[in-house]
Amino acid sequence: MNIKTIKNLAFICAAVILVSCTISKPSEIPWTDLFDKTSMDGWMSTNGQNTFSVVDEKLVSEGNHSVLYYTGAVNGAIFRNFEFSADVFTTPGSQAAIYFHWSNPESGQPTSGYAVQIDNGDGTTSGLCKTGSLTAIRDVYKTHARDNEWTNLRIVVKGKNIEVFVNNVQTVDYTEPEMIIREENLEGRYLSMGTFALEAGPGKISFRNIKIRILANDVEWEPGPEYFTPEKQHAVNTLISRGYPLIDYHVHMKGEVTLDDILDKSRRTGIFCSLAPNCGIGFPIDTNEKLEEFYSQFNDVPIFLAMQAEGREWVTTFGKASIAKYDYVFTDAMTFSDRQGNRMQIWKDEQVKIDDPQDFMELLVETIEDVLDHEKIDIYVNATFLPTVIAGDYDALWTEQRMNRVVNALARNGIALEISARYQIPSAAFIRKAKKAGVKFAFGTNNSDHDFANLDYCLAMINECNLQPDDFFFPKPHGFKPVQVK
Repeated sequence: MNIKTIKNLAFICAAVILVSCTISKPSEIPWTDLFDKTSMDGWMSTNGQNTFSVVDEKLVSEGNHSVLYYTGAVNGAIFRNFEFSADVFTTPGSQAAIYFHWSNPESGQPTSGYAVQIDNGDGTTSGLCKTGSLTAIRDVYKTHARDNEWTNLRIVVKGKNIEVFVNNVQTVDYTEPEMIIREENLEGRYLSMGTFALEAGPGKISFRNIKIRILANDVEWEPGPEYFTPEKQHAVNTLISRGYPLIDYHVHMKGEVTLDDILDKSRRTGIFCSLAPNCGIGFPIDTNEKLEEFYSQFNDVPIFLAMQAEGREWVTTFGKASIAKYDYVFTDAMTFSDRQGNRMQIWKDEQVKIDDPQDFMELLVETIEDVLDHEKIDIYVNATFLPTVIAGDYDALWTEQRMNRVVNALARNGIALEISARYQIPSAAFIRKAKKAGVKFAFGTNNSDHDFANLDYCLAMINECNLQPDDFFFPKPHGFKPVQVK
C-alpha cells in the first residue's frame, strides 16, 4: 500500500498558467478544440511508437498499443477543472482509454491521473470493465455504447469530483477522499493537474470532436449523498482496485425505490447494480408480453437487467427468446408444494406448516436439486433460506450431507450461488464447500427498500472464505448484435 495526498508537488510551479474562468455557469463557457482535424499538431506519441494518423478529420489508430498525449497551446497543456468531450468509434475487439491529469508524459506510459475505459466487448475476449468506467475506481460492467457506432464520451472534473457520461447518460459520480490509499499498481490515481492522453490498444479505433471547456480553479460543485461511512467506502474502493467485480445482482424497484435511486447509488459507491423484476404467476410480470415490455423500457440503461423467475411454473409462462434477452436469470426454491400438494411460499409464515423438520428439510433439498437440474438459470438465490419456525436450527438442519447435495447440483449444472446480504446466507461452511467444488458466487441484497448495494455480509465472506476475483460470476453475452458497417 502507498498513501498519496491530493497534491502533486511537481506541478505546483505550473499552476500559475491555469486559466481561472470568471463565467459562473460552465454551460456558458465556450468549447475549445484540442484537435485541428487536419494534422497531429499539438499531439505527441510516447516512445516513438505511434499507430495514430489523421484520416478524414479523425484521429485513427489501427494496430498495436499506442499512447498519444496532448502538448498543444491550449492552457499550456495543463488542466485541472474542465469539461472534456470526444466522439469515439470502436470496432469489434478494439480497446482504448482516455487519460486525464497525466503529469509525467516523459514516463511513456500514463501512470498518474485517471483513465476512462473504452471497451464495448462482451467480456469473452476483453476485460469486464466497459466503456464509461473510471478504470479500477468506478467500474461499469454494462454499457449502452455499441461497436461500429459513434459514441460521445464526456468527462467533468470539478474540485474532487469526477463525472463520466456516455451519450449523455451518466455512468460515474466519484468523489475523491481527502486521503487516498491506493494499491501499489494504482499509486498515481489521484487528482492533481496535467494533460490528456489517448491510449489505443488492439484493433481500429477513431476519435473526433476532441474539445474542452476549462473551468475555474474554484468552480463550485454539489457534493452528492454519502451512502457509506468513510471506512466502509474505503473497503469497497480497495476491493474494486484489486479487481473484485462488486455487483449487486438482486435489486428490485420496491417501496419508494426508483431507477434513479439505484443508478445514483451505483455511480457513487462503486457497487454496480442490477434491476430484476419478479416474474411469475401472481407477480407483477406474469405474461410474456410484460416481460418484453420491461426489457424494452430499460434496455438502454447502464445496468444489468435480470429476470427473477418465481414459482415452478415460470418455465412454461415465458418464451425462451424473451428470456434470452435478459443478462441473466435467477430463481430460488422458496415456492413449492408440500407432500400433500399444498403450495407454499416459505418466506410467508402463515403458509408454512412443519410437523417434522427433518422431513421438511428432505423435501426442501429434493426441491432445490430438481430446480437446479431442470430449470435453466444462471444464479440460485436465497439459497439456504429456512422458514422462521425452524430458522434458529439452521446449522443443525443444514447438515454436511445436505450441503453437499446442493453444492454438487450447483457444480454439475454450472449455476452460481448467491451470497445474500439480506438473509446472511449461506453460512461460511457452505460457501467454503461451494468454492472447493468450483462454484461461482454472486452477491445480492434482495432489497426490501433502499437497502440495496449494502453488501456487508457478502464483503465479510470474501475475507472469511478467502474468495478471489476469479471466484465470482459474470453474465455471459446476452445476444446483442453490433451494427454492421456498410
